[in-house]
Amino acid sequence: MKIGTLCYIKRNGKSLMMHRIKKPDDMLEGKWVGLGGKMENGESPEECIIREVYEESGLSIENPELKGIITFPKDFNTEDWYVFVFRCEKFSGKLKNESHEGVLEWISDNELEHKEMFEGDRIFQKLIDKKGLFSAKFEYDHGKLIRHDIKIYG
Repeated sequence: MKIGTLCYIKRNGKSLMMHRIKKPDDMLEGKWVGLGGKMENGESPEECIIREVYEESGLSIENPELKGIITFPKDFNTEDWYVFVFRCEKFSGKLKNESHEGVLEWISDNELEHKEMFEGDRIFQKLIDKKGLFSAKFEYDHGKLIRHDIKIYG
């Protein structure tokens, strides 16, 4: 099992997204995703997402808000993932144009539906701006969403 974090940084009706086009053998290749990555030993989810966002974007986020927890069982036939999903509006620093994994771009929230992303991402992104916390499970078979379940709290 792997544990990771994911953050949607918001500004003026836009989300900072990464187009994953640079990392070899990337299971996310070609997709538009939020920023984040794997937790390191001893890290809290908040410490992880602050570190990952800085490493990938050059931005220092403040007070990331936990919005949900997602279970991806045997994601893409590799192994189980648990992902803490955050939303953040407060940040500082100079945005890099790209990272070692892809190209960064501010995308209008209205345009996100036209970008190439996983079907499950389209579903849970709609929950990021709502009140409450969600818990979700997304099951894929060879990259195709076959089942999902979402519970919303608060």
